[in-house]
Amino acid sequence: MSELVKITIENHVADVRLNRPDKYNALNPAMFQAIIEAGQALAQDTRVRAVVLSGEGRGFCAGLDFQGFVEMGQSGGLSLMDNQPGQIANNAQLPGMVWKQVPVPVIAALHGVAFGGGLQIALGADIRLAAPDTRLSVMEIKWGIIPDMSATQTLRDLVRLDVAKELTFSGRIVEAVEAAQLGLITRISDDPLAEAHQMAELYAAKNPNAIAAAKRLFETAWHADAAEGLQLEASLQRSLMGTANQIEAATANFEKRAPRFADREG
Repeated sequence: MSELVKITIENHVADVRLNRPDKYNALNPAMFQAIIEAGQALAQDTRVRAVVLSGEGRGFCAGLDFQGFVEMGQSGGLSLMDNQPGQIANNAQLPGMVWKQVPVPVIAALHGVAFGGGLQIALGADIRLAAPDTRLSVMEIKWGIIPDMSATQTLRDLVRLDVAKELTFSGRIVEAVEAAQLGLITRISDDPLAEAHQMAELYAAKNPNAIAAAKRLFETAWHADAAEGLQLEASLQRSLMGTANQIEAATANFEKRAPRFADREG
């Protein structure tokens, strides 16, 4: 894995850190690729039951690296606008969307700044915890462009349409308190990285097949019609009932002990 994204796995929890601290983890083409590869690798790792996503240094991610922006403009941005086989998201959109494709909970621990593309990466997580001094912005208008790293698929589930438009039209910086009020973040945390790991450890101690099914259920059914949502509820429940991990969850609960789960199925 690229040194631009560091991954460590312990007790079924993957700690993923954007690792370009001298540039506020700003996004250049290599960083795009490293984040995509990290997410895709974790999606295939059945040992992993939860992911904590954070940034090294003084901020989570400052968005697009200006020099990288110039280079992409000169090259026409073709590589970032290309789609990988089987992907509906292009290479610019995947750094955000890939976390939705990871079948386990992804918790983003934010601090410092989450601007532009950095915010869109964070929006791909299931949960966002932010330090009190975190600043966020849909900043693309600063460069004369629109958000194109999957915001249409993530921001819509968090804020009202008029709020999304206002943030996009203005590119203004939002402080953590307002971000929580708007729904951009789940909540403010004095130590978001530590709290994110506590949450991840809690989720990792549950039936991993049920956790993965719950994420799939909401990701699929949230915008589906009633028939599709209800059918998926029933089919996923049938796939869980009577399995070894489901029986272990129930048995451990009755016996008042910690459960011992097998790794989730791929």
